[in-house]
Amino acid sequence: MPAQIKFGTSGWRAVMAEDFTFANVRRAVNGIARYVASVKPAGARVVVGRDPRFLGETFVAMAADILAGHGITPLVISEPAPTPAIAYEVMRAKTDGAINFTASHNPPEYNGIKFSTPDGAPALPEFTRKIEAAIAEIDADPALAAPPRPPAGVKKEEIDVQPPYLARLREIIDLPLIKKSGLKIAFDSFYGAARGYPDTILRDAGIDCAVVHDRRDVLFGGHAPEPDGELLNDLRAKMKETGARIGMATDGDADRFGIVDGDGVFIQPNYVIALLFDYLVETRGWRNGVAKSVSTTNMINALAAHHKVELHETPVGFKYIGELIKQDKIAIGGEESAGLSIRHHVPEKDGVLAGLLCCEMVARRGKQIGDQLRELFAKVGSFYPRRENFRLTPEVKEKFTSKLKTEPSGFAGRRVAKIVRTDGMKLVLDDGSWVCYRLSGTEPVVRVYSEARSESDLNKLAPAARDWIFS
Repeated sequence: MPAQIKFGTSGWRAVMAEDFTFANVRRAVNGIARYVASVKPAGARVVVGRDPRFLGETFVAMAADILAGHGITPLVISEPAPTPAIAYEVMRAKTDGAINFTASHNPPEYNGIKFSTPDGAPALPEFTRKIEAAIAEIDADPALAAPPRPPAGVKKEEIDVQPPYLARLREIIDLPLIKKSGLKIAFDSFYGAARGYPDTILRDAGIDCAVVHDRRDVLFGGHAPEPDGELLNDLRAKMKETGARIGMATDGDADRFGIVDGDGVFIQPNYVIALLFDYLVETRGWRNGVAKSVSTTNMINALAAHHKVELHETPVGFKYIGELIKQDKIAIGGEESAGLSIRHHVPEKDGVLAGLLCCEMVARRGKQIGDQLRELFAKVGSFYPRRENFRLTPEVKEKFTSKLKTEPSGFAGRRVAKIVRTDGMKLVLDDGSWVCYRLSGTEPVVRVYSEARSESDLNKLAPAARDWIFS
């Protein structure tokens, strides 16, 4: 029996040569093609792109042939491209979606497929369920797969998504302001799809930008292409060497960001989202709303109240925030996992945009990010978030799954003021601190998010959150 292909919060991901095989990629792309053809039987066009992972070019060529076989014109991006650039091209060129071969921030042995719908957003569950059903139909009747020759008139087209995407970023970011400030910037692409994107736009504007890891490496330097603080030492070294006052990084497909302050301190994504929310209200005057996933810092809640802006709290998965961007209900939406986008932009995470906005914020305010964060604490109070993952045995997972259905009235010696079940279980305590538990849908892991109003309280709350799992 073939392996089940299931699209999660950001598409389908699997280990190469284990489940991410040529056979399974053919099944997945045939399923997507059948779904697209069912929506638009004639004249459909789908963008096909990739990050720099091993065999990416081969998977793109295979997908183009399968799409053409179904009568869909494949618009092929020849070079690795950021996920937000692909999303923008879907919107700009009014295509019928995009297939993007990427495993995002996952380790190099992984690959995956993201499918974007014609609005440029990650496919919602209502669409991925139809794709999964189409895959099952093909499994039952292989004759439904693409024929070896495409219909007459359907040919592959090659496209370059970089120029229009960079043009869009030039409309959003105040590059003359950054240049005038004299700000020096360092950029780390983690050998990923954003190579040649933020550095090009900055240098073209006359802004000093140094880079690290500026070549293709399918092993991403031997670790996951994830812009976490402990993996950014090369960026810190480049900042010290060049005198850069801010460092920006992106993950493998550039939908996530990492920010390093001028003193080398990594700024948590939770804080970056809060700072940029406050900055956009201040500079753009946008007060139409703000969105965050349920596991993201409540500092956003406090800022929303401070600015008298409507707050939307969503399940985890940027597709839910993307829907709010499409409806122009928010100025900014973000997740603690380092994803954000803003009003009038793509309904998809954009790590390049996040980094450039931080550069503009530092240039305009003339202050390091740490100083700006301290000022924000003074404005709305302090917030100390933490995320941890714990692997569960089958026995512990079964017991813990039942525990998540209970209604605890107390936690770690405090009263539970509210239980939120938007995604997993979030316990809001009477002092404003909270913990949130989410079981992974793909591995025996529980993700635990804790937040307190002081570091000392967090250091008590987080161990209590861990102990509650295994007690």
